Amino acid sequence: MKQTQIHRRTMLRGVSGVLIGLPLLEEMLPPAVAAAEPQVPVRAFNVFFGLGIPAPLQTEGFDGVLEPLKPLSEKLLIMKNVDQLRCDESGINAHFDGASGAFTATPPDGEAKSGGASIDQVIRKSCHPDGMPPGMVPTLIGGTFFRRSRVSRYVHSYNEDGTVAATIQEKPRDLFNRVFGVVEGTGDSGDARKQRLRRSVLDSVVEQYRYYAGKESPLGTVSRGRVADHLERIREFEQRAFEMEDAGPNSPPIPPRSALAHGGHADPGGEGIDMKIDDLVKEWRLMADLYAIAVELDRARFGSVTFLAAGERLRVTGDYQYNGKRVHLFDDAKQLNKSGSGGCSHEWWHKFKPENENKQLRAHAHMKMREVAYFLSQLDAVQEPNGKSILENSCITISTESGDGRHSDVKRELSGVFHAISGANGRFKTGQILDVGREGIDVYNTMLEAYQTERRLGPDDREYRRVDGILA
Repeated sequence: MKQTQIHRRTMLRGVSGVLIGLPLLEEMLPPAVAAAEPQVPVRAFNVFFGLGIPAPLQTEGFDGVLEPLKPLSEKLLIMKNVDQLRCDESGINAHFDGASGAFTATPPDGEAKSGGASIDQVIRKSCHPDGMPPGMVPTLIGGTFFRRSRVSRYVHSYNEDGTVAATIQEKPRDLFNRVFGVVEGTGDSGDARKQRLRRSVLDSVVEQYRYYAGKESPLGTVSRGRVADHLERIREFEQRAFEMEDAGPNSPPIPPRSALAHGGHADPGGEGIDMKIDDLVKEWRLMADLYAIAVELDRARFGSVTFLAAGERLRVTGDYQYNGKRVHLFDDAKQLNKSGSGGCSHEWWHKFKPENENKQLRAHAHMKMREVAYFLSQLDAVQEPNGKSILENSCITISTESGDGRHSDVKRELSGVFHAISGANGRFKTGQILDVGREGIDVYNTMLEAYQTERRLGPDDREYRRVDGILA
């Protein structure tokens, strides 16, 4: 039987802009392409986590706070001694300066702009100078964060002029709508919300689904099954994001509505908020799952995701476990014996001393690596036509704001800032911890060189120094 070819960017289209992308199916590959070397799209994402990892702790490798990254170690290049001192802005602490410099290597330009473009956006503009393919989110920015006094604390995708590349989605349901569209009646209050809970974005594409699943479908048996499984996954994530009440018997338990604060309520005067570790992790992992499926469905190829803002202030409580074993019992305010901002986990970074045990800081940093690893693992779970995972094929840059949380020495704060990158489909080395000993601007521009972009980061008169050690 002759195979009918369908376009790679085939979408199920519904009312009010609903777009449901299909997974890569064999019917999307023309015979000549299927027989040739499989191609995968260029992708670039920035992953940010707040407060950083003190440089002395990075030297412990996977025996210390980096332990959760060990299962992915062969697919990452971890870099030590990356200097972001050029990002210092006089009169502003390094939390903000370092966060602005992450992925841009430039100091901030006021409180709402970075000093220039981020890596992901330079690659995007180079690969797609005329815009992204139809039906794709040009830049997807999401995150779970609370501190918000300055934009670059939590946004990490920027245009060349330093403006944000897209609006950040900080609620899972907002990210879901950004990726899959909005069904009429969406809302968080009154009848609109009740209507949204009764409906699904899949309701508006049901006729098209029946076509692809029916007797007249151009798809083979295997592809029909993949489409059905794919839509079930979307339904599952939608139920988790919107707490829909009509879950099927085989669906996972529907979590209660998020009780986490958002907007101004999440950062009351910079004094911090109380946070149960389980609530934080549940919200973040839903965000991470939704973001990862957007990448898998080829709805997003560029953007950034944030797990906790720069200088985040949370009074965390609860039992933190890793691989079934207790690592630490969080109770920041009690252990610090203070309330308000003085009782937040932020203070453990100010109290850091290399010669001390730093037990609480270590536990918080370990937890952040666990959650970053969770997101990366979702990308690593999806194999692409070239036999590699999405994680291996993509340019994933992971960083933070500081190499030392003590504010008494800016040079120390902005030196030794943690960085890690994925292999970007064979462009970069992986499987090692590398002592780079160079500026962030050198690392980032070497990465851009691997993508053959004309644009480089930083001032034009700054000499470019290639970091050969990161190139494959």
